[in-house]
Amino acid sequence: MARRPSHDRAATLDRARDLFWAKGYHGTSLKDLEAALDMRPGSIYAAFQNKETLYGLTLARYAETGQNGFAALQSAMGPLEALEAHMRNLADLGTRSGPARACMLVKTILEIADVPGLRAQAETLMAETEAGFIAAFAEARDRGEIAAESDPEALGQRFQAEIVGLRAYAQRSGSAEAVAQLANAFADRVAELRMHA
Repeated sequence: MARRPSHDRAATLDRARDLFWAKGYHGTSLKDLEAALDMRPGSIYAAFQNKETLYGLTLARYAETGQNGFAALQSAMGPLEALEAHMRNLADLGTRSGPARACMLVKTILEIADVPGLRAQAETLMAETEAGFIAAFAEARDRGEIAAESDPEALGQRFQAEIVGLRAYAQRSGSAEAVAQLANAFADRVAELRMHA
C-alpha cells in the first residue's frame, strides 16, 4: 500500500506560494522552504521534484485562484458588473500586507529571465487571465450591456494593464489613498460603458 503524504498538499502549496511571492524565485533558499513548509529537503524533493517544479505549481495555483475568483463574480452578477466589482475589489491594495500587493505573475516575468520555462509559464497564465477579461467584455457586448461597436480585445487588454499598473503602484509606501482612488476611477470607466435603455 502506498504511503500517504504526511502534509496537506494544498496548504503546503499555499505556504510555498506566499514565500515565493514575497521573496522571489532566486531569493528563496531551500532553507527558507524547509522552514515555511515544515519539511525536510528529502521530503520536499519527494513531493515536488525540485524548486523549479514547486515554483511552477505555486504559480499555477496563484493564477487559478484569481481566475476562479473572477469566474465566481461573473456567475453571480454578469460580465460587466463582475469586471467593475473585480476592479473595485483592488481598492484596498494599498493597505494589504505582505506580497499581496504585487502580481506574482508580473514579478516572475520581471525576475526570471534565466529560467525560461517559468517565465513562459507566467506569460501563458497572464495571457489566460487577459483572455478571461476579453471574453467577459465580449459577453457584455453580446448581451447588449455595452455598445455593439465595442472592441472586447482592446477593452480586456486595457483592463489587464490597469490592474498590473495598479498592483505595481501599490508597492509604493504611502500610496493607499491614491490606489483606492485609481481603482475606483478604473471601475467607474467600466461602469460608464453600460448601455442605458
